[in-house]
Amino acid sequence: MERDLEGKVAYVTGGSRGIGRAISVALAKRGANVVFGYFRNGDAARETLRLLEDEGVKALALKRNLTDPEAISRSFDDIEETFGRLDVFVSNAASGVIKPFAELNERAWRWTMDANARAFFLGGSRAQPLMRDGGSMVGMSSGGANRVLPGYGVVGASKAAIEALARYMAVEMAADGIRVNVVSPGVVDTDALKHFPMREEMLDRARTQTPAGRLVTPDDVAATVDFLTSEKATMITGQVVTIDGGAGLLA
Repeated sequence: MERDLEGKVAYVTGGSRGIGRAISVALAKRGANVVFGYFRNGDAARETLRLLEDEGVKALALKRNLTDPEAISRSFDDIEETFGRLDVFVSNAASGVIKPFAELNERAWRWTMDANARAFFLGGSRAQPLMRDGGSMVGMSSGGANRVLPGYGVVGASKAAIEALARYMAVEMAADGIRVNVVSPGVVDTDALKHFPMREEMLDRARTQTPAGRLVTPDDVAATVDFLTSEKATMITGQVVTIDGGAGLLA
Protein backbone atom coordinates (compact mmCIF):
# COMPACT_ATOMS: atom_id res chain seq x y z
CA MET A 1 0.00 0.00 0.00
CA GLU A 2 1.19 3.51 -0.84
CA ARG A 3 2.37 5.33 2.29
CA ASP A 4 1.10 8.71 1.15
CA LEU A 5 0.36 9.86 4.71
CA GLU A 6 3.93 9.39 5.95
CA GLY A 7 4.66 12.01 8.61
CA LYS A 8 1.06 13.18 8.71
CA VAL A 9 -1.43 12.91 11.57
CA ALA A 10 -4.94 11.44 11.66
CA TYR A 11 -7.51 11.61 14.47
CA VAL A 12 -10.31 9.04 14.55
CA THR A 13 -12.97 9.36 17.24
CA GLY A 14 -14.45 6.06 18.36
CA GLY A 15 -11.37 4.48 16.85
CA SER A 16 -10.74 1.50 19.13
CA ARG A 17 -13.33 -0.99 17.86
CA GLY A 18 -15.38 -2.02 14.87
CA ILE A 19 -15.53 0.51 12.05
CA GLY A 20 -13.31 2.97 13.92
CA ARG A 21 -10.54 0.44 14.41
CA ALA A 22 -10.66 -0.55 10.74
CA ILE A 23 -10.34 3.12 9.76
CA SER A 24 -7.49 3.72 12.22
CA VAL A 25 -5.51 0.74 10.92
CA ALA A 26 -6.15 1.66 7.28
CA LEU A 27 -4.76 5.16 7.86
CA ALA A 28 -1.74 3.75 9.72
CA LYS A 29 -0.99 1.46 6.78
CA ARG A 30 -0.63 4.63 4.70
CA GLY A 31 1.98 5.93 7.15
CA ALA A 32 -0.15 8.27 9.26
CA ASN A 33 0.51 8.73 12.94
CA VAL A 34 -2.89 7.94 14.43
CA VAL A 35 -4.66 9.45 17.40
CA PHE A 36 -7.85 7.62 18.29
CA GLY A 37 -10.53 8.22 20.88
CA TYR A 38 -12.43 5.72 22.97
CA PHE A 39 -15.04 5.94 25.71
CA ARG A 40 -14.90 2.91 28.04
CA ASN A 41 -13.20 -0.22 26.70
CA GLY A 42 -9.56 -0.02 27.73
CA ASP A 43 -8.77 -3.54 26.52
CA ALA A 44 -9.94 -2.70 23.00
CA ALA A 45 -7.93 0.53 23.08
CA ARG A 46 -4.76 -1.30 24.07
CA GLU A 47 -5.25 -3.84 21.29
CA THR A 48 -5.76 -1.05 18.76
CA LEU A 49 -2.60 0.68 20.00
CA ARG A 50 -0.69 -2.54 19.37
CA LEU A 51 -2.11 -2.91 15.86
CA LEU A 52 -1.18 0.67 14.99
CA GLU A 53 2.33 0.45 16.39
CA ASP A 54 2.83 -2.76 14.40
CA GLU A 55 2.46 -0.57 11.31
CA GLY A 56 5.52 1.41 12.39
CA VAL A 57 3.68 4.63 13.23
CA LYS A 58 3.17 6.66 16.38
CA ALA A 59 -0.18 6.08 18.08
CA LEU A 60 -2.01 7.89 20.85
CA ALA A 61 -5.18 6.75 22.63
CA LEU A 62 -7.46 9.37 24.22
CA LYS A 63 -10.21 8.35 26.63
CA ARG A 64 -12.92 10.94 26.07
CA ASN A 65 -16.64 11.50 26.55
CA LEU A 66 -17.56 13.46 23.43
CA THR A 67 -20.78 14.82 24.93
CA ASP A 68 -18.46 17.06 26.99
CA PRO A 69 -17.18 20.07 24.99
CA GLU A 70 -14.17 20.43 27.30
CA ALA A 71 -13.17 16.82 26.59
CA ILE A 72 -13.31 17.53 22.87
CA SER A 73 -11.18 20.63 23.32
CA ARG A 74 -8.61 18.70 25.39
CA SER A 75 -8.31 16.12 22.62
CA PHE A 76 -7.22 18.73 20.11
CA ASP A 77 -4.96 20.38 22.67
CA ASP A 78 -3.25 17.00 23.11
CA ILE A 79 -2.91 16.54 19.35
CA GLU A 80 -1.40 19.99 18.92
CA GLU A 81 0.99 19.50 21.84
CA THR A 82 2.10 16.03 20.69
CA PHE A 83 2.22 16.43 16.92
CA GLY A 84 1.75 20.12 16.15
CA ARG A 85 -0.53 19.41 13.21
CA LEU A 86 -3.53 17.48 11.94
CA ASP A 87 -4.19 16.24 8.42
CA VAL A 88 -7.14 13.86 8.70
CA PHE A 89 -10.12 14.08 11.08
CA VAL A 90 -12.65 11.24 11.09
CA SER A 91 -15.63 11.86 13.36
CA ASN A 92 -16.66 8.23 13.76
CA ALA A 93 -17.83 8.01 17.39
CA ALA A 94 -21.60 7.80 17.75
CA SER A 95 -24.20 7.27 20.42
CA GLY A 96 -27.91 7.78 20.83
CA VAL A 97 -31.19 6.74 22.34
CA ILE A 98 -33.18 4.19 20.33
CA LYS A 99 -36.84 4.60 21.36
CA PRO A 100 -40.20 5.41 19.77
CA PHE A 101 -40.89 9.13 19.49
CA ALA A 102 -43.52 9.04 22.26
CA GLU A 103 -40.93 7.69 24.72
CA LEU A 104 -38.23 10.25 23.99
CA ASN A 105 -37.49 13.19 26.26
CA GLU A 106 -35.23 16.24 26.23
CA ARG A 107 -32.40 14.34 27.91
CA ALA A 108 -32.41 11.75 25.11
CA TRP A 109 -32.41 14.54 22.54
CA ARG A 110 -29.51 16.38 24.16
CA TRP A 111 -27.36 13.27 24.64
CA THR A 112 -27.83 12.08 21.07
CA MET A 113 -27.35 15.45 19.40
CA ASP A 114 -24.33 16.24 21.60
CA ALA A 115 -22.62 12.88 20.97
CA ASN A 116 -23.17 12.97 17.22
CA ALA A 117 -23.87 16.36 15.64
CA ARG A 118 -22.27 18.67 18.19
CA ALA A 119 -19.15 16.49 18.42
CA PHE A 120 -18.71 16.75 14.64
CA PHE A 121 -19.29 20.51 14.73
CA LEU A 122 -16.89 21.18 17.61
CA GLY A 123 -14.33 18.70 16.28
CA GLY A 124 -14.36 20.30 12.86
CA SER A 125 -13.97 23.78 14.30
CA ARG A 126 -10.93 22.69 16.33
CA ALA A 127 -9.44 20.60 13.51
CA GLN A 128 -9.55 23.40 10.93
CA PRO A 129 -6.74 25.59 12.33
CA LEU A 130 -4.52 22.52 12.81
CA MET A 131 -4.81 21.65 9.11
CA ARG A 132 -2.34 24.33 8.05
CA ASP A 133 -1.38 22.43 4.90
CA GLY A 134 -4.94 21.46 4.05
CA GLY A 135 -6.53 18.16 4.91
CA SER A 136 -9.63 16.03 4.95
CA MET A 137 -12.53 15.59 7.36
CA VAL A 138 -15.05 12.75 7.29
CA GLY A 139 -18.30 12.52 9.23
CA MET A 140 -20.36 9.40 9.81
CA SER A 141 -24.04 9.16 8.92
CA SER A 142 -26.51 6.34 8.24
CA GLY A 143 -29.55 5.54 6.17
CA GLY A 144 -31.73 6.76 9.04
CA ALA A 145 -30.82 10.35 8.14
CA ASN A 146 -33.14 10.09 5.13
CA ARG A 147 -35.36 7.07 5.77
CA VAL A 148 -37.54 6.15 8.74
CA LEU A 149 -36.19 3.33 10.92
CA PRO A 150 -38.04 2.07 14.03
CA GLY A 151 -37.06 4.01 17.16
CA TYR A 152 -34.40 5.96 15.28
CA GLY A 153 -36.00 9.42 15.29
CA VAL A 154 -33.54 11.39 17.39
CA VAL A 155 -30.50 9.51 16.04
CA GLY A 156 -31.72 10.06 12.49
CA ALA A 157 -32.08 13.78 13.18
CA SER A 158 -28.51 13.92 14.49
CA LYS A 159 -27.20 12.14 11.39
CA ALA A 160 -29.13 14.48 9.09
CA ALA A 161 -27.52 17.39 10.95
CA ILE A 162 -24.07 15.90 10.29
CA GLU A 163 -24.81 15.71 6.57
CA ALA A 164 -25.99 19.33 6.48
CA LEU A 165 -23.01 20.54 8.51
CA ALA A 166 -20.60 18.79 6.15
CA ARG A 167 -21.97 20.68 3.16
CA TYR A 168 -21.49 24.05 4.83
CA MET A 169 -18.07 23.12 6.22
CA ALA A 170 -16.96 21.90 2.79
CA VAL A 171 -17.77 25.21 1.12
CA GLU A 172 -16.37 27.42 3.87
CA MET A 173 -13.16 25.41 4.34
CA ALA A 174 -12.38 24.85 0.67
CA ALA A 175 -10.20 27.96 0.50
CA ASP A 176 -8.00 26.40 3.21
CA GLY A 177 -7.50 23.26 1.14
CA ILE A 178 -9.75 21.23 3.44
CA ARG A 179 -12.28 18.75 2.07
CA VAL A 180 -15.26 17.59 4.14
CA ASN A 181 -17.34 14.53 3.28
CA VAL A 182 -19.65 12.04 4.98
CA VAL A 183 -19.88 8.28 4.67
CA SER A 184 -23.21 6.57 5.24
CA PRO A 185 -22.85 2.81 5.78
CA GLY A 186 -25.62 0.28 5.55
CA VAL A 187 -26.08 -2.38 8.22
CA VAL A 188 -22.71 -3.40 9.68
CA ASP A 189 -22.59 -6.19 12.27
CA THR A 190 -20.58 -4.50 15.04
CA ASP A 191 -21.04 -4.12 18.80
CA ALA A 192 -22.90 -0.86 18.18
CA LEU A 193 -25.75 -2.79 16.56
CA LYS A 194 -26.43 -4.59 19.84
CA HIS A 195 -28.23 -1.47 21.07
CA PHE A 196 -30.95 -1.92 18.46
CA PRO A 197 -33.97 -3.90 19.73
CA MET A 198 -34.59 -5.19 16.19
CA ARG A 199 -30.97 -6.19 15.60
CA GLU A 200 -31.58 -9.72 14.31
CA GLU A 201 -34.38 -8.60 12.03
CA MET A 202 -32.17 -5.84 10.62
CA LEU A 203 -29.32 -8.27 9.99
CA ASP A 204 -31.59 -10.85 8.35
CA ARG A 205 -33.15 -8.23 6.09
CA ALA A 206 -29.75 -6.86 5.10
CA ARG A 207 -28.42 -10.33 4.32
CA THR A 208 -31.37 -11.26 2.12
CA GLN A 209 -32.19 -7.91 0.49
CA THR A 210 -28.79 -6.41 -0.29
CA PRO A 211 -28.23 -6.68 -4.07
CA ALA A 212 -24.48 -7.13 -3.53
CA GLY A 213 -25.29 -10.33 -1.63
CA ARG A 214 -23.65 -9.69 1.74
CA LEU A 215 -23.46 -7.34 4.70
CA VAL A 216 -21.28 -4.24 4.68
CA THR A 217 -18.10 -4.81 6.72
CA PRO A 218 -15.93 -2.40 8.73
CA ASP A 219 -13.24 -2.84 6.06
CA ASP A 220 -15.70 -1.68 3.38
CA VAL A 221 -16.27 1.53 5.31
CA ALA A 222 -12.55 1.97 6.01
CA ALA A 223 -11.75 1.59 2.31
CA THR A 224 -14.16 4.39 1.48
CA VAL A 225 -12.69 6.68 4.14
CA ASP A 226 -9.26 5.69 2.82
CA PHE A 227 -10.24 6.92 -0.63
CA LEU A 228 -11.91 10.13 0.55
CA THR A 229 -8.81 11.12 2.53
CA SER A 230 -6.45 10.48 -0.38
CA GLU A 231 -5.26 12.67 -3.25
CA LYS A 232 -7.44 10.58 -5.55
CA ALA A 233 -10.47 12.37 -4.07
CA THR A 234 -9.11 15.91 -4.41
CA MET A 235 -12.26 17.20 -6.13
CA ILE A 236 -14.75 15.39 -3.91
CA THR A 237 -16.09 17.54 -1.09
CA GLY A 238 -19.45 18.18 0.56
CA GLN A 239 -20.72 14.75 -0.47
CA VAL A 240 -22.47 11.90 1.31
CA VAL A 241 -21.15 8.54 0.09
CA THR A 242 -23.50 5.63 0.73
CA ILE A 243 -21.94 2.21 1.35
CA ASP A 244 -24.77 -0.30 1.40
CA GLY A 245 -24.30 -2.73 -1.48
CA GLY A 246 -27.32 -1.24 -3.24
CA ALA A 247 -29.80 -1.93 -0.43
CA GLY A 248 -31.05 1.66 -0.37
CA LEU A 249 -32.09 1.45 -4.01
CA LEU A 250 -34.86 -1.03 -3.30
CA ALA A 251 -38.43 0.01 -2.53
